[in-house]
Amino acid sequence: MNLILWLSLVPALLVIVFAPRYGLRTLLGNWREMRTRELMEDALKHLIDREQQGRHASPESLAGTLGLPAAKVMNIIARMNSQNLIEHRGVELYLTPEGERWALHVVRAHRLWERYLADEARLPLEKIHAEAHRREHSLTPAQADELDAALGYPTRDPHGDPIPNRDGVLPSGGGTPLTAWQTNRPARIVHLEDEPELAYAQILAAGLRLGQTIRIIETAPERYVLSDGEAEYLLAPAVAANVHVAPLPESMLALTDAVPLDELRHNQRGEIVALDEACQGFTRRRFLDLGLTPGTTIYPELKNSFGDPRGYRVRGTLIALRREQANQVWVKPT
Repeated sequence: MNLILWLSLVPALLVIVFAPRYGLRTLLGNWREMRTRELMEDALKHLIDREQQGRHASPESLAGTLGLPAAKVMNIIARMNSQNLIEHRGVELYLTPEGERWALHVVRAHRLWERYLADEARLPLEKIHAEAHRREHSLTPAQADELDAALGYPTRDPHGDPIPNRDGVLPSGGGTPLTAWQTNRPARIVHLEDEPELAYAQILAAGLRLGQTIRIIETAPERYVLSDGEAEYLLAPAVAANVHVAPLPESMLALTDAVPLDELRHNQRGEIVALDEACQGFTRRRFLDLGLTPGTTIYPELKNSFGDPRGYRVRGTLIALRREQANQVWVKPT
């Protein structure tokens, strides 16, 4: 009886395993193909990142980035070779034009997702990189264009990295590590490196943020001491090297008496003089729609017992802004 029962189940088992579209064999093959594609895209990102740094990848550097044994990495390299995505020059790996096009798409997808997750989903900054990496592989070029438009065509991700446009143009990142910056020279934070994660967590824990104006007031072998005029920040040299700064732009030099909106006292009026350059895409467009334009008077009117958000009166309307948003609006107290 049991033999008859098992024999009757054989056709059903064969369907479950070998069905053309939904059989286990097909699903497993699809998963393997998707996994290979993800590894290839991660490899392409590594190559273009190296090229942006003026270096070139190798099988060894690729193995370290992907966390794979050498044999599997060589299979990935062979696959990319067969699709004309890379070429060898000695032990170094170079992107072909097609490989560069694909790599830039993945970089664009990742940084657009980071912008969305930070601005719209309100995901904590320390979590957006991993989530964007998970989502980047499924975004088509057409979907990337739609996301770019929905975000207001941002030019930088939340860490300050440039976002390639739809034509594949990747602007220069710019910026100088704090460890190479002069003491007591004002600077603007333009990039916060998010890898390694431990160093990035320390930067966030210290309270540093993109667009902040700081200066180095003390250096020592074991620490860097920074100041923004209000607070001091202590960083280990290895962590300080992951904070990139640039000279203050002309628009910022004109803001001698300006302060971030969040620094106004309750009912103290201020005149908006500029939106911070770190204010990007949809957030900038939203601020302009709210009437946060140069010359407009604004003041904190409604307190929040929890401190955040805070109510501001602008053009006869009460609006709520979080502290990080208010810090992107520069005003002159009146």
